[in-house]
Amino acid sequence: MDRIVSEEETIEDNFEQNIRPQTLDEYIGQSEVKENLNIFIKAAKLREEPLDHVLLYGPPGLGKTTLAFIIANELGSNIKTASGPSIEKSGDLAAILSNLEPGDVLFIDEIHRIPRFVEEILYSAMEDFTLDIVIGTENSSRNIKIDLPPFTLVGATTRAGDLTSPLRDRFGIINKLNYYTEDELKKIALRTSKVLNCKIDDDAALELARRSRGTPRICNRLFKRVRDFAMVMGSGNINLEITKHALDKLKVDELGLDETDYHLLKSIIEKFNGGPVGIEAIASSIGEEQTTIEDVYEPYLLQTGLLKRTTRGRMVTEKAYKHLGIPYKEDNKKD
Repeated sequence: MDRIVSEEETIEDNFEQNIRPQTLDEYIGQSEVKENLNIFIKAAKLREEPLDHVLLYGPPGLGKTTLAFIIANELGSNIKTASGPSIEKSGDLAAILSNLEPGDVLFIDEIHRIPRFVEEILYSAMEDFTLDIVIGTENSSRNIKIDLPPFTLVGATTRAGDLTSPLRDRFGIINKLNYYTEDELKKIALRTSKVLNCKIDDDAALELARRSRGTPRICNRLFKRVRDFAMVMGSGNINLEITKHALDKLKVDELGLDETDYHLLKSIIEKFNGGPVGIEAIASSIGEEQTTIEDVYEPYLLQTGLLKRTTRGRMVTEKAYKHLGIPYKEDNKKD
């Protein structure tokens, strides 16, 4: 069964297309990123040049894809999308690049997952707007150069550290997206209620924000589930009582933790005496992929101070013991 707060893309994410902001003014949160992008976009338009290539990084669900579409919209350009895992060979990337029109925005999600030998094609494309490819077999191969129209590459990644230096250095604009505040998420919930024509009380919107793990995607997904409860068990309007009842039924606690988070923290406590323990051992103990733990679960647990990293591995903090209602012993204070 999928986590209700899972940050993985699902069919349900299609509804987010309907509530996605279209302009920087509509976009809530990430104020510094928005302000800088606004300047860069206006300057590029004044010079009648393509915007410099943009790298957006941060945990899943914080709005990287939305920002890519907004950048294209603000530039008055078309956007073409691709995903790092789908670009398996040089020909895949060459086909994408050769179909670009002047001024297009090319959005590549999970750009860190492009194979290294394919990534090298991007270097000349980003710097010189040329496509250098090798055709033919080993005995009769030859290089050909194709001129590309000026374009803007927007890359998104949850793992900026996995990008090679040559690729990262070719992005002129690099922005990190941070977790959202409760007030920002409340505004997002209120905006979503207007777009979906489903009234939500202020205190209910704040409660939803508190349990959304600092992540707009989760806030919108939980809104949809709470809306279901409100329609079936109430008048259709979302109030605080309905919100608390729905989120409790979904087993999303006041910090936004769900069963998987509890399983992870309790596993470290019960099986490894609270840590320190390596990420591989944690993954094996809860039956999850290491990369899933690092990308989806761990960032928020670190952000909220429930988990910490040491030189010897991950450790559950005293705050986590208290949140889980497990007695904390002084001998748990190990580095």
